[in-house]
Amino acid sequence: MVTITDSSDFLSPENTDTTPHSISAEQALLGALLYDNEVYHRISNIVKDEHFYNPVHKRIFETAARLIESGKLADAIVLKNRFSQDETLVDIGGEQYLAELLLAAPSGATAVEYAKMIFDLAMRRELIRLGGDISSEASNPENEQDALDQISEAEGKLFNLAEIGSVQGGFESFKDAMIKSIDMASAAYARDGGLSGISSGLIDLDRQLGGMHRSDLIILAGRPSMGKTSLATNIAFHIAKKFKEEITETGVSKAADGGRVGFFSLEMSSEQLATRILAEQSSVPSHKIRRGDINATEYEHIRDSADDISNIPLHIDDTGGISIGQLAARARRLKRNAGLDIIVVDYLQLLTGGKALKSSDGRVQEVSTITMGLKALAKELDIPVLALAQLSRQVEQRDDKRPQLSDLRESGSIEQDADVVMFVFREEYYKARSEPAEGTPEHGVWQEEMERLHGKAEVIVGKQRHGPIGTVKLSFNANITKFGNLVADDRYDNGPY
Repeated sequence: MVTITDSSDFLSPENTDTTPHSISAEQALLGALLYDNEVYHRISNIVKDEHFYNPVHKRIFETAARLIESGKLADAIVLKNRFSQDETLVDIGGEQYLAELLLAAPSGATAVEYAKMIFDLAMRRELIRLGGDISSEASNPENEQDALDQISEAEGKLFNLAEIGSVQGGFESFKDAMIKSIDMASAAYARDGGLSGISSGLIDLDRQLGGMHRSDLIILAGRPSMGKTSLATNIAFHIAKKFKEEITETGVSKAADGGRVGFFSLEMSSEQLATRILAEQSSVPSHKIRRGDINATEYEHIRDSADDISNIPLHIDDTGGISIGQLAARARRLKRNAGLDIIVVDYLQLLTGGKALKSSDGRVQEVSTITMGLKALAKELDIPVLALAQLSRQVEQRDDKRPQLSDLRESGSIEQDADVVMFVFREEYYKARSEPAEGTPEHGVWQEEMERLHGKAEVIVGKQRHGPIGTVKLSFNANITKFGNLVADDRYDNGPY
């Protein structure tokens, strides 16, 4: 008979292996699992097979989990056939070892505590490995990375360890990937087939995109004065205002609706962004708010709007000229400290690559580094990243000024790395600058065109990895820089809120 003891625990004074682990905790959890398969559903969101220190225990847990997930029984008798030829299991007692695990099984009520212990010890082992890697890289004289880049890389690995329980990514089974796909489809079905991503608050845009999806890099581009920042601010505010929190069974906070927003404003100050949002919500033009040119009624509207929105989870970082590495580090901290469901970057050409590039590489290579970094960050944090981008002046030289993918500055890397590329276009802006002389027949035609175009905007979806391209028509109120839903009979919705 095999006797299960604590002699191999790393905490035991008799143990010479100082690597953090507890064989007895692993044995206890496996015993409880074999005795009652329902235990698996209580601990599967805490511990995975890779968290087991003993390789045999890892295989036992992995096999039992596979059986239970497929609706089959996983006990000592069933597993005996699976491990009858396993030489490693034979070395520690063979089939009898499985029976011994079952006989020594503790109460199922303690399984969660054993699972938490196994997970904690696995995290300690990963921390030790990570610390060794950091020390080795920092002391390596052949490492050309500067210290700040090494810190950013190490911080990313620590974030991954805290979030997903491992430092490095790896292969994922098709089954696990398929489960994620089904979960996404279920989320869309629960919303009457409308959205599987985060809603922008703009009905037709959501219908075109299916919402903003996790891990996607979404580029919103346009020429100056088209309303890129206004549209991004509208979307960010809507998401933050709609945020509803729910706590999962494991005590983790997640967004049931809306989300927590991190807004990196590299061009405008946080005060300017707040003024825009106040203008949108109070319907008092932002230029009047800045000048204080308001009456008592408008002041009441502003105050009431401020009270309504002051506590929404919209976090603004208006530091100018930061690198993609600094942005990533700040986003990770925000997610750890306050939660984060979407990032907005205004705008990507104001970011830097973070380290000196060869003069021959030029700006194109730096933008490529930035877009790859934003895409990697979206995947790492498992959230959408909405990044604004400027268009080149070649748009102005065409008769049809609707933007195209080729109009993106340093367009190759932006177009390649993005999952979605959208363009903001307001024909009214260009038409207003081509007014013919008054009293001419052309002026009458021009006036009719201006009336038709007044208060209208377009979002042109030029690339979408997961769906169709096309044009979405929106309303636009220039006085309060607010985009809204354009209803079928050409009346305007005041906005998506």
